Amino acid sequence: MTTGTPSDDRPSGTFGSLLGYARPHWRTLTLSLVLSLLASVSGLVQPKFAQNILDRLATGGSVAEPITVLAALLVAGALLTGANAWLQQRTSERVVRQVRRDLVHRLIRLRVPEIDRRPPGDLIARVTSDSTLLKSAATEGLIMSVNGLLTFVAALVMMATLHLGLLAATVLVLALVGVVMTVVLPRIRQAVAREQDAVGVVGSLLDRSLGATRTVKANGAEGRETQAAQDAVEDAYRAGLTGARYSAIITMLGGASIQTAFLVVLGFGGMLVANGTMNASELIAFLLYVFFLASPIASLVGGAGILQQGLGAIGRIEHVTVMPVEDDIDSALAARTASGPPPAVEVDGVDFAYADRPPVLHGVSFTVPGGTQTALVGLSGAGKTTLFSLLQRFYEPTAGCIRIGGQDIASLPRAEVRRRIAYVEQDAPALAGTLRDNLLYAAPDATHENIAEALRATRLDGLTARLDKGLDTPVGARGITLSGGERQRLAIARALLRRPEVLLLDEATAQLDARNEQALSELVTGLAQHCTVLLIAHRLSTVIEADQIVVLEHGKVRAVGTHRALMDDDELYRELAATQLLAAASGNAGPLDEGLQASVVGGDHDVVRVCSDTAPRLPTPSEGPG
Repeated sequence: MTTGTPSDDRPSGTFGSLLGYARPHWRTLTLSLVLSLLASVSGLVQPKFAQNILDRLATGGSVAEPITVLAALLVAGALLTGANAWLQQRTSERVVRQVRRDLVHRLIRLRVPEIDRRPPGDLIARVTSDSTLLKSAATEGLIMSVNGLLTFVAALVMMATLHLGLLAATVLVLALVGVVMTVVLPRIRQAVAREQDAVGVVGSLLDRSLGATRTVKANGAEGRETQAAQDAVEDAYRAGLTGARYSAIITMLGGASIQTAFLVVLGFGGMLVANGTMNASELIAFLLYVFFLASPIASLVGGAGILQQGLGAIGRIEHVTVMPVEDDIDSALAARTASGPPPAVEVDGVDFAYADRPPVLHGVSFTVPGGTQTALVGLSGAGKTTLFSLLQRFYEPTAGCIRIGGQDIASLPRAEVRRRIAYVEQDAPALAGTLRDNLLYAAPDATHENIAEALRATRLDGLTARLDKGLDTPVGARGITLSGGERQRLAIARALLRRPEVLLLDEATAQLDARNEQALSELVTGLAQHCTVLLIAHRLSTVIEADQIVVLEHGKVRAVGTHRALMDDDELYRELAATQLLAAASGNAGPLDEGLQASVVGGDHDVVRVCSDTAPRLPTPSEGPG
């Protein structure tokens, strides 16, 4: 089982990308840099005042003034450091807020094929942990690096005013350390990227396990799932250790460089003081500057480490920006009230293949007249659900076109296409929240009367009447507190509240008992007067009332006709019908299936109608949401 994430097309994090995230906040960052530099200046001049105090003590002069100034510099430095820390933290939070907004906006609009090929947990990790690494890099890392560099240069200038020879010795030691750091720093970025990839895998595995908790427990797979997730945790741990190792090396080198420079200056400077070419106060001041270098070096090292971590995360974040999105989903006009008769649906010469897989559809053509009911039947893998995905523009045909009301849906914004179509999926998903939340998900303006009618039509009114909280009852994660049939009926009620022009039902009766299935059949027959209905079903009782049936085989249209005509003329359809009836005869048949069995086995293809003329009626699309 592959749990990794695709990364072959991932852009690498660049410093330019990092600056792009910081650019909108350049005024605040500039102010933060100024405060940081002022705090550094207050520390930079302190050795000079210390030297002045030593000189005055040697000559017997007053030290009150330089001590007062030195104390003021200490207080000012502390205040400036505090103000700078607040600005940096606030800006960091603003950066990560915008990054997360952009990521959420884009991830929710990713095209369906892109989501199908990527683990959701890994995509979620880019919004959570990756963005957290970026927020420090885009503010604190930049400020620390720039401030450390400028302060470091300023300290060297001040040291040059004291003694050039000692400065040369100090720079030589620091240069050797700098060469080693340039080799180590990029490895931190690589380690962070590996660690974040592993964290994404952990999220993906947990998303899979928690999303199928009952399946995992029923199959005794807790141990395997735990081991897979723990392996990913171990990968993240190893990558984190690698990054920590390199960070520790840099920290060690930074501290060692200062200690080495101090010993070199102390030895060389002591000789100069001993032979009279340098006085003691100058040597002490120079040594104070050497110790002062620890601060800008720490800023440089810390800032560089944070930047490398951020650049490692930026590669994963930037990867989202190259994933294709449905960029027309927000450009559609506001939903308009449908008018006129239900539209016809035309499938014209459609070919389609999923990425890296053989073609699924080959030249599929058929027409669904407006205001009629058409059933798609065929063996598993014939392409029925794929056709529904193309109708919703989840995927695009590789050839041919689909028209609704004479308009090629490829020429319409996706939001407009989906506004006109309601889709009841095969798995009948329910969203975490209440029953009311689920019903209003696609029609937030639906009235209480609309909701009540939809509940009656789908026979959910009895369920809500039994619940203490009624429509405000939580359904649990993925609707786990509902039965399969209740989830299906909830999905159908949600679709009906949209008052669609076209209704797609993918195995909408798969988990319904015979009684509720018959009620749904009556409802669909009634709805076909007000919208065009396409349904996928394997149960014969669901499709015999369709105005036409399209038989698909191996991605091609094998036959089109009514139930009676296909029973007479198409061998595959007769086989599908007989197989379904054999399943019914095994003891799972309801009253409706038994009637069908008797009728077909007896050779009478004029099967009894399952829909009454008194089907529950919802307001037509032209009547509006009220």
